Amino acid sequence: QSWRKWKPQHPFLSAVSSSPISVPKPSPMAATQQLDELLDDLGHMESKLLGQGAGVPEEPSLDNMLGSLTRDLQELGITAAPAGVCAGCRKPIAGKVLTVLGKTWHPEHFTCASCGQELDNQPFFEQGGRAYCEEDYHQAFSPRCAYCAGPIREVNHPHSLPCQLSPPPAASPYLFLQKVLTALDQTWHPEHFFCAHCGKAFGDDGFLECGGKPYCRQDFLDMFAPKCQGCERPVTDNYLSALQGVWHPECFVCAECLNGFAGGSFFELEGRPYCELHFHQRQGTICHGCGRPVTGRCIAAAGRKYHPEHFICTYCRGRLHKGTFRECGDKMYCQACHDKLFV
Repeated sequence: QSWRKWKPQHPFLSAVSSSPISVPKPSPMAATQQLDELLDDLGHMESKLLGQGAGVPEEPSLDNMLGSLTRDLQELGITAAPAGVCAGCRKPIAGKVLTVLGKTWHPEHFTCASCGQELDNQPFFEQGGRAYCEEDYHQAFSPRCAYCAGPIREVNHPHSLPCQLSPPPAASPYLFLQKVLTALDQTWHPEHFFCAHCGKAFGDDGFLECGGKPYCRQDFLDMFAPKCQGCERPVTDNYLSALQGVWHPECFVCAECLNGFAGGSFFELEGRPYCELHFHQRQGTICHGCGRPVTGRCIAAAGRKYHPEHFICTYCRGRLHKGTFRECGDKMYCQACHDKLFV
């Protein structure tokens, strides 16, 4: 079938056929409008055929048909100048033209640079002079949440330049743009930034970091702060370092009487601090005569310890010597006083 036989199928072309019937000459404006409609229909037909992988007849091809139609219009005195060259297919645009990103396109050729989805009549994002659908843009360029690794569709992302060919539909992806939270040199969805231990959101106390993870103050102190050797609670500010550990100042007291160490000195026994008196009591080094600790020379007799000057006869108060004393009722006597009193 030749081009001349096919032409009368279009209303405009039938008006300029070679029939001897006299018909009024169409106006240039009406002819141009019909030409645009025809070219637009042909362009859509060609795109669909190519997209479906269907074979396009070599004779006559759509390009040849368009060229022949243009020549016929020129014979009628109508000049059909293309509206531009499509940035997608590099062919002249004779029908509808889409101008975006500083270029002209066939509407069906303005597609996502990643998935190929048509972007006419829907929002898109621009990166490096190329257009992307909302999903592919965020997958490729948006920051990732440190918790879920998903893209953060933040409002003020420095690369997101949302452009629209028309107002967004009711289910516009712009309704789901998210805020971004930056902490610990990472980005987070705000709802995914919580304590790594208890999973609770952070309050006015903020968070503390350990190992690149955020923790609420209570969990951080319980898990990582040094513990007081006295009360086993976390040490957060002032502390004392003693006995291979740290202490709250108010907790560093004698383990027996709970009094502080006024002179700054203490005695250690089994990892606990003691004042001098209770240390010697624990050690059994209290003088049985005066009740005070024995720190120098010591006399041991009858399972007790004495200062030398306190190892005396209970009756005459004379000093005793080991081997020359007698015991009666937990009291020490010299030989003479013992015989006088008890023999």
